[in-house]
Amino acid sequence: MISAEDRCQGRTDPRRGGLHPSAARSQDETVALDHPLVSIVDDDESVRESLPDLVREFGFAAQAFSSAEEFLSSSCADESICLIVDIAMPGMSGPDLQLELGRRGRSTPIIFITGRGDETICARVLERGAAGLLLKPFSDSALLAAIETALHAT
Repeated sequence: MISAEDRCQGRTDPRRGGLHPSAARSQDETVALDHPLVSIVDDDESVRESLPDLVREFGFAAQAFSSAEEFLSSSCADESICLIVDIAMPGMSGPDLQLELGRRGRSTPIIFITGRGDETICARVLERGAAGLLLKPFSDSALLAAIETALHAT
C-alpha cells in the first residue's frame, strides 16, 4: 500500500496511479491513492503517533508532521483535503500556519486542536475560517464529525 509519506515525499507517480516507476507496485497500492489525505500538524509526538491511525480507521490516508514548517515544505500542503493542526507549537503556530496558507491561496479546511481553551485565540481562528476547533482530549466521534463537517463545508 502506498503510504501518505510516499505520496507527500514525491515517491509516487499520480499519473500512473501508484508508486514512482522506479519502485515496485501491487494492486493494493492503487487503492491507497483513492483515499483522500488528511494531514496532522502537532509538535506532540503522542498525537503524531495516535491520530494518523484513527484518521486511517475513518477511511482516509494520513500523514503527521512535527511542525508547520515541515508540513509547508512537503507536497502534502498541496495534496491534503483537510488539516488537523495544534494551535500552540514552537516556531510557526497553528494560527500562523492558517495565515500562511491563506497567503498562498490555499483554502484547505483546518480543524484546530488545543489543550488550552484560550478564548481569544479560539475565536480568532474561527473568525478566519477554521472548519472546527476541538479541545483535548476529544472523542473519536467528535473528530470524525469535525472532519465530515470540514469536508462538507468546502
